[in-house]
Amino acid sequence: MAPSSLPSPLELSGVGGAGAAFAHGAHLTSWTPAGKDSVIWLSALARFEPGMAIRGGVPIIFPWFGAGQTGSFEPAHGFARTRTWNLIEQGMDGADALAVFALDGSANDDENFPFAFSARYEIRLGSTLQLLLAVENTDEQPFSYEAALHTYLHVGDVRRIAVEGLDGCTYLDQADPDGLTVKVQSGDVTITGETDRIYTSSGQVRIVDEVLRRVVVIDKQHSASTVVWNPWVEKASRMSDFGDDEWPSMICVEGGNLRDATIQLEPGKSHEMRYAIQVLPIN
Repeated sequence: MAPSSLPSPLELSGVGGAGAAFAHGAHLTSWTPAGKDSVIWLSALARFEPGMAIRGGVPIIFPWFGAGQTGSFEPAHGFARTRTWNLIEQGMDGADALAVFALDGSANDDENFPFAFSARYEIRLGSTLQLLLAVENTDEQPFSYEAALHTYLHVGDVRRIAVEGLDGCTYLDQADPDGLTVKVQSGDVTITGETDRIYTSSGQVRIVDEVLRRVVVIDKQHSASTVVWNPWVEKASRMSDFGDDEWPSMICVEGGNLRDATIQLEPGKSHEMRYAIQVLPIN
């Protein structure tokens, strides 16, 4: 891991696995089930600096995705991943390590999101990883937001994986020049070039990894969008915090509520999204 100017990460150790998370962005940077290969991917060039997003792990995207609905919002993917969250609970939940972070915002914090809110993020890890992102509208006005858990997964070779569970789903292909054409997935998703897709899907996704001989199973609740992303050769070479030769070892499979699935919250109301990972051997 690159040198860090951030406070030390929180070390999490459950009966069946271990990981680490920073208060910066409430950012989970590792999870390794006991006796298995790491599941969460982190770039060797990731920057650990105030105000910077960490490349890899599980960045929290909130309250907008990319440049937002207008295409002009900054920073990319919202402000949650670059703000310091408060650790409000740490301990054990049965056999799992538990950490709970909170982030509160006022109507004056960001001109692109002028609303008061309260966010809570729970990390439970051991032999499985369970994440929960809850957002409450503490403002006097209704608001809408996008959110996603931008999970970077470690794979043996992205060219030799299959992403199951999205057959027949519609998606926006953001690697396409217009990025607006709705397409339909046929069969499993395989990675043969730059991939950046927002699928309309709330179902289970399975990443079958021939090299690591495992299946990474992702289950979601209250999430209507699934993002699949790999930068491939050219885009990886343009990112200063992403090694030129790192793209074969990762795939992002994100759970969220994006674009047409944007969450609408009335004052006093809240929304919870859950995202869970387990690792199984290939039969």
